[in-house]
Amino acid sequence: MTVPEKGRTGGRAGRLDGKVAVVTGGVSGIGLATVRRFLEEDATVVVGDLDDVRGEELAAELGFHYLHTDVTSKEDVDRLFTSTKERFGSVDVAFNNAGIAPPEDDSILDTDLEAWRKVQEVNLTSVYLCCKAVLPIMIEQGRGSIINTASFVAVMGAATSQISYSASKGGVLSMSRELGVQFARDGVRVNALCPGPVNTPLLQELFARDAERAARRLVHVPMGRFAEPVEMANAVLFLASDESSFMTANTFLVDGGISGAYVTPL
Repeated sequence: MTVPEKGRTGGRAGRLDGKVAVVTGGVSGIGLATVRRFLEEDATVVVGDLDDVRGEELAAELGFHYLHTDVTSKEDVDRLFTSTKERFGSVDVAFNNAGIAPPEDDSILDTDLEAWRKVQEVNLTSVYLCCKAVLPIMIEQGRGSIINTASFVAVMGAATSQISYSASKGGVLSMSRELGVQFARDGVRVNALCPGPVNTPLLQELFARDAERAARRLVHVPMGRFAEPVEMANAVLFLASDESSFMTANTFLVDGGISGAYVTPL
């Protein structure tokens, strides 16, 4: 592994200098943008993902450690965090970000049980497994920041129904609140990132199949555009850093104003 060079922040210590961060789903979209930001701020980064070809290429290019990880497998998730602790001495940040939004997840009237279960496993059970694996490490250290990717649909109804996705993200949000409260006095902070629609390959693929669905979602965004992945990464960086040291059990909405709008003017 190539260790990131210090000084990417222009000679000063980065905001994550000396911290070890684990990112799941880190080879594309919000995850990859966050990995880049973490490295720019001098973190040691370990990425768990299923895309081994892309993961190894990016690891060589950017200078992070890659480990094949099926986030629905307890064995894989446990190995991700224990091996990070053993190799680097700590796990200071866990960005539990892996998730899916398959096309077969639609209205509850059209979504079958198999699709429901698959989304719950990847989006919700994986966060449970990651938190369960990393919390003992962070409690022993007496410090740590966990950021779980939820969604704006966890706090309001979606204009375009994805019933299993919405339910899974609601579960992530509720779990993050409970863990944030439970472990606050152990020095461990747990917050939920709730993005609005983000211009990621996942969103592009979804909307390429249905231009009407894309337009219907965009009209609800007061800022009139989808977010860029780096805008989410900057929010994750804040939650990971000591700058957010008095924040836990928080619903961190970065949604372009969606959740604050009643009617969006055209």
